[in-house]
This record gives sequence, C-alpha cells and structure tokens, in this order.
Amino acid sequence: MQPLPPEEARRDGAEDAQWSRPECQAWTGTLLLGTGLLYCARVSVPVCAVSMSQDFGWNKKEAGVVLSSFFWGYCLTQVVGGHLGDRIGGEKVILLSASAWGFITAATPLLARLSSAHLVLMTFSRILTGLLQGVYFPALTSLLSQKVRESERAFTYSAVGAGSQFGTLVTGAVGSLLLDRYGWPSVFYLSGGLTLLWVCYVHRYLLSEKDLILALGVLVRGLRVSRRTKVPWRQLFRKPSVWAAISAQLSSACALFILLSWLPTFFKETFPSSKGWVFNVVPWLVAIPAGLFSGFLSDHLINQGYRTITVRKFMQVMGLGLSSVFALCLGHTSSFCKSVVFASASIGLQTFNHSGISVNIQDLAPSCAGFLFGESHWPPAAPPASGAGVVGVCLGGYLIETTGSWTSMFSLVAAISSLGLCIFLLFGEAQRVDLSPTHEDL
Repeated sequence: MQPLPPEEARRDGAEDAQWSRPECQAWTGTLLLGTGLLYCARVSVPVCAVSMSQDFGWNKKEAGVVLSSFFWGYCLTQVVGGHLGDRIGGEKVILLSASAWGFITAATPLLARLSSAHLVLMTFSRILTGLLQGVYFPALTSLLSQKVRESERAFTYSAVGAGSQFGTLVTGAVGSLLLDRYGWPSVFYLSGGLTLLWVCYVHRYLLSEKDLILALGVLVRGLRVSRRTKVPWRQLFRKPSVWAAISAQLSSACALFILLSWLPTFFKETFPSSKGWVFNVVPWLVAIPAGLFSGFLSDHLINQGYRTITVRKFMQVMGLGLSSVFALCLGHTSSFCKSVVFASASIGLQTFNHSGISVNIQDLAPSCAGFLFGESHWPPAAPPASGAGVVGVCLGGYLIETTGSWTSMFSLVAAISSLGLCIFLLFGEAQRVDLSPTHEDL
C-alpha cells in the first residue's frame, strides 16, 4: 500500500484528533466561561478608571497610559502563544496563563498601594497582565482549528467569543455595584478570584496532571522546532490573503479595544446622572445574541452553498463597516438613550468579526492557525496598522484631552475599521496557504 503524502497524512491525523460532539459541547462551555473571565480581568480597569483617577489624581493622558499599558504587553506574546498552542496544545497554554493572570489581577490593588508611585505600579501590573493574556486567543485559535470540524467552526468560535461580551457584561453589572458599595479594589478581587476557581475546575475535570507536567517540562527545556513541524514562513507571507487577514484582524481588535477602554468614561462624563449599570451592561447584553447569531448565519450560508470567502467578507462588512458607522454616530448625539442604542449596535455588530476574519485565519492555515493569529496581533506584522493597534487606546486619550471632544476618538475607531475592511475586501481569500500548491483546499 502506497503511503499517503505528508499533507494528506497530517490532515487525516488531525481529523482523528477532533473532539466528539459531547467533548466539543463540554469544551465550548468551559472556554466560553474562560473567555468571560479573561474579559472580567481585562475590563476591570476601564470600569474602575474614573474612581481610580480620583483616588490617584490622574488626568486623561495618565489614565490613557494605564488603560493602554495592557495592550503594550498583550501584543508581545501573541506569536509566542500561537506557536506554543500549535506545539504543546492550546488548552495547556490557556490553563497555565490563566492561573498567572488570575493571581496578578487579584493582587493588583495591593500592588498599586506598595508605594506612592501609583501610576508606575498600575502600568507595570497592566503590562504584566497583558503579557499573560496575550497568549489566550492565539492558543484558542490553534485549539479550535485542530479540534473542531470546519462546518461547525464559525458557530463554535462565535459561542466561545461570546464570553468576551459575557465577561464585560458581568464586570459592568456586578462591578458597578461593587464599585459603589465597596470601592474599586473589590472588582479586582472578584475577577481574579473567579479566574483561579475556573483554573482549578479545568485542571481537575478536563486536563490530566500528567499532560500539564509534560507541557511545563517542554517549556522549561525550551521548544525545539523539528523540520516536520516548522512554520512555513516564506510560503505564508508571500500570500496577499495572509496580509489581508493580518490587517483586518489587527484593525478589528484595535477598534474594539479603544471602545472597550473608553466607553465607560465617555458615558460617565457625558451623562453624569445616568446609572452605571445601564451603559456598562446593555451594549454587551446585545452583543451576546448578536455573536451567536453571526456564527449560526455564517455556517448556514456556507452549508447552503455560498463561497466561504463571500461569507467571510459579508461578516466583515457588518463587523468593521456598519459597526464603525454607529461608532461615528456616538460622537454626534447628546441623547443618553440614543448613545446607548448606538453603542449597543456598534459593539453588537463587532461580534460578526468572530465569524469573519477570526475564522478566516483558520481557513488559511489550520495547521499553524495559532501562529498566524498571533502574528496578526504582533506589532511588526503590519506596520501602518500596528502603530494604531499598540497606541490606539493611548492616542484616544490624547485626542480627547487635546481636542476636548469625544468625536475625535470615535473618528479614530472608524478610520482604523475602514482601513482593515478595505484591505480585506480587496485581498481576502479562503484557500489554504499552509499546503503545497497541489494540495490546496476550498
């Protein structure tokens, strides 16, 4: 019997390793909760920014430094997280990083008061949290690309991605109550403590201790990349579709991060008499069903015979194009109700990115999807857009401080989104680029 070519043998092996339906359901629920806790920790500072600024005497520029410092660390471990996920398993990378960021989050209030240099200590804490959380989504992308069938990939990724809105919703609702009653440190204690409980659950019920010890051993010894598993760098980066995916992913992440960081402050200052739980809850409450619907719609359209790339581009028109229109509207209304509607529409439509560009990366290179996802968040990946990705939140604070208007910040969101959308519409594809030309899919 003639042996299969390496690419086909690798594909058959990957199919054998995919989750069964009960396993997929268990992991989807667990990862949804994990993503929610990731965002609970991530948005703790934006929710508490006004109170912390009052306690520590920060102005907008200094608050912008603290808010953006998370992303300075976040972008540096993207490629590492993707590569580790491809090599030792995304679930192990997620668990090890979650245990570390959960501890750092719970300890943040204590760290902030170690000395009078509150700005420096909080900036350091957020950079460290960003470094630890930066591996999560690349490792998640690697895990789902290897374990989930292609026909179910968009809905699974959207369901897990809905955890980001769920986590923001919980922090916005519960965090606002804790903030009013017990002060800002309680928000960090809650999100950090819940993360550590989640780590204990995953370790006990879904991962064996032997697997984790082996993974830690690999990390301690260092990863040796064999010829068989080496990432095809040149083959990947000669493709315009790869650069289009990188640009669109970076634009969507940057636009979301700016809104995530500054929306609570926008509502607090523009409508000081409004209830915090309203503007911290409603947009994310809308985003959860929107994300699930986008995943269902994407898989349904593909199963009906529509070309994969056509569906991915349609999702990006909604996720980057239409969402930026509503973001612009936020800067041109003085009505609280309209602002909540516009914010909800913008955030809700951004969840369509989970069924567009986030899954497109898995279309292009399922064998190294974690690496490619990480590359799309790493600064050298796309110099024009990466500058905005790294300093977008800080630049938003600078624009607000210097212009005295929130319109400039929302215009920045629209400009970044439009750039990524145009590049993806022009050059985006859904054909595999991690195989030799004679074995391409789709």
